[in-house]
Amino acid sequence: MAPVTPVDVHPLPPGAETGAETGTETGTETGPDSAATLLQDAAAHLFNARNAGTYTAQVLQGVTAVAGRVAECTRPFTGATPAELKQRVDGVDLGTPLADTAAALEELEGVYLRDAVYFHDTKYAAHLNCPVVIPALVAEAVLSAVNSSLDTWDQSAGATMIERKLISWAAGQLQLGDSADGVFTSGGSQSNFQALLLARNQAVEWLKLDPETDGLRLPSLLEKLRIFTSADSHFSIRKSASMLGLGYDAVVSVQCGTDHRMDPAALAGELARARSEGLVPMAVVATAGTTDFGAIDPLDELAAAAREHGAWFHVDAAYGGGLMVSGRHRHLLDGIHRADSVTVDFHKTFFQPVSSSALLVRDAATLRHVRFHADYLNPAAAVDRPNQVDKSIQTTRRFDALKLWLTLRIMGADALGALFDEAIDLASSVGEVLAADPDFELAAGPQLSTLVFRYRPLQEDGGRLSEGTADRLNQDIRSAVFASGEAVVAGTTVAGRHYLKFTLLNAEAGVADIRGIIDLLRTTGASLLAAAQVSA
Repeated sequence: MAPVTPVDVHPLPPGAETGAETGTETGTETGPDSAATLLQDAAAHLFNARNAGTYTAQVLQGVTAVAGRVAECTRPFTGATPAELKQRVDGVDLGTPLADTAAALEELEGVYLRDAVYFHDTKYAAHLNCPVVIPALVAEAVLSAVNSSLDTWDQSAGATMIERKLISWAAGQLQLGDSADGVFTSGGSQSNFQALLLARNQAVEWLKLDPETDGLRLPSLLEKLRIFTSADSHFSIRKSASMLGLGYDAVVSVQCGTDHRMDPAALAGELARARSEGLVPMAVVATAGTTDFGAIDPLDELAAAAREHGAWFHVDAAYGGGLMVSGRHRHLLDGIHRADSVTVDFHKTFFQPVSSSALLVRDAATLRHVRFHADYLNPAAAVDRPNQVDKSIQTTRRFDALKLWLTLRIMGADALGALFDEAIDLASSVGEVLAADPDFELAAGPQLSTLVFRYRPLQEDGGRLSEGTADRLNQDIRSAVFASGEAVVAGTTVAGRHYLKFTLLNAEAGVADIRGIIDLLRTTGASLLAAAQVSA
């Protein structure tokens, strides 16, 4: 790693000492002079006009440290164990500050940078973590320093307008209509939660207005509500139901076809059954890009079923939302324009740093369900100010929209789409490789950029490795490969059986890179079998 060049912080008066040197951390000096020195030293670290030069120099040191580490990376992970890292971190004395930024960065190298998991490496193929684009990193530096809070106009001003412009842009890409609106969130789980919160409150509002249900207490209303979603949908749907007071049982798991897409006929049957039992279909949640298989539910047909039963139609496009800028695969989102709400994670297939997500809604008026007026923040009388807190379940909120803004202004949407298209094409090619390899079983053909498969070689008698042995072996393969640091792959279960998973989002990776991972998985599996090291 390139050495970090020390840069002096704001100097103290001649002869003055730092708080660490005078012992103020341990309370050995508490007089006026010591307190004044400590305050002066602390003030030298505040970002303001007086310290602008110090800010530039020290941030540059941090940037140089990261760039140097990335430049030297030859694999996605070092293989450091939890015990090793815990020992190193536990050895840091937080009560004693270091001499300067250079010293702190040198320490950080040993407790974090050296052993971080690097998503930019072509042998990282595990989760929905993307390599990030440089314009978004520029934005991170800007938004962190200015530190706007996107709750009220008097804390954000232009940032408010930029976020609103981007929401309008994304809603336009999905053709949600002129009344669409939305807000940036921390991620797909929060976006899904807010969507179901809106759906729940909309359903309760309707039930209270219905003469046949008037007078029912809220708990009675909630007991009747049901959410219908694919058996392969994200866990946040069930978690949200629990947090909304509906319980896990309120989520009806709808059967999928062999392609892992929700079966419209099965949904129709579940909706009819619920109605016949006096239950209320609160929402239908479709998925545009399931976590394991990248499956995109038949959105048009599911939207029609939801409309027929008066249910809110939400599309979780946290993964597949990047298709809105795809040059070749945009058609996979056909029908999404009929959604009442959509989740999009820009920190997945738009190659943005965490966190950057959004909830989009077809009708801006439905956001009233999360509005709350606080006199000190957004009083009801302040109707002339565009306060984003009126749309959000968060109060203090980072200006994460700036990352996407600068990315679009520097790269353009088509360039982002090209990166995602490349990942989809790579998955298609790797799928063919795995399907033709006798040592591996492919659970399903790729639909976006994920592949679920397992190592299950042929035996001498011509049969496959037993299911139970294959289950244990594939778990141990994943662990061993991660411990080696040579590659990072994910794992999942299909019909109760353990599989490996590739999630491919790196446009720099080629088929040869992924073949290298496949060969590593094969040799690791063969070695474990030969040494009888498959765990019990």
